[in-house]
Amino acid sequence: MKSIKKFLQMKKQQEPIVMITAYDYPSGKYAEAAGVDLILTGDSLGMVVLGYTDTLQVTLKDMIHHARATRRGAPDTFIIADMPHMSYHISIEKTKINAGQLFKEGSVNAVKLEGGKPSRLEAIKAITDCEIPVCAHLGLTPQSINTMGGYVVQGKEEKEYQSILQQALEIEDAGAFMLVLEGIPEKLGKEISDKLCIPTIGIGAGRYTDGQVLVYHDILGMSEFKPKFVKQYYDLKTDIVKSIEDWKTEVKERIFPSKEYIYLPLDQ
Repeated sequence: MKSIKKFLQMKKQQEPIVMITAYDYPSGKYAEAAGVDLILTGDSLGMVVLGYTDTLQVTLKDMIHHARATRRGAPDTFIIADMPHMSYHISIEKTKINAGQLFKEGSVNAVKLEGGKPSRLEAIKAITDCEIPVCAHLGLTPQSINTMGGYVVQGKEEKEYQSILQQALEIEDAGAFMLVLEGIPEKLGKEISDKLCIPTIGIGAGRYTDGQVLVYHDILGMSEFKPKFVKQYYDLKTDIVKSIEDWKTEVKERIFPSKEYIYLPLDQ
């Protein structure tokens, strides 16, 4: 299993860091078999696994359940789990309790939270003070879609650009060990990555971040949601439907189960 120290070394040596989202035993198992550097069990599971329209309905219980399943599939991979909406927004004391519960019961190596406001910086400091590593997240932060006006690119205007840059610097000072940058101009992704000592992981943040992350289901072509930054490496959705249709046809036509799929007496 790679460590935080190793991720820092990879940044210094300009070795790209590969992160993938995984939400259960099979996706964790296949991600580990593929040799990814680390796994994010993200609250995006609300959309791609639970069928919600956004991430806001995901609970701490959901995150713990899915993180534990992912860990069983990937016992030797560094795993980060998202703190869901409203689990770190109420008070510092509640934030520490929720982070500790997710960390211990979810069997993860770190937790992730979104945003760079002063309250988020205090949350990062408080959680790291509990000896729990924190990954931060700036740019298009899905838990803030209602205040952002939807899934729109952030940092296009100069004022917003500078605000995100400043927040990134403050996040590093607060003690985060890694920063996810989502839905921002490539120039901003590069500038943040060049100025920070901690690794940056991009998703729609251009070519110059220290690593990249994509959703497991997006890579395999299993989801309907396909933003500009997603490259599908396979059309598994079509193959899955076709396989089920073939099985259904064989059942309807009494082809399945054929003799090789049934139990017979020993003398036959």
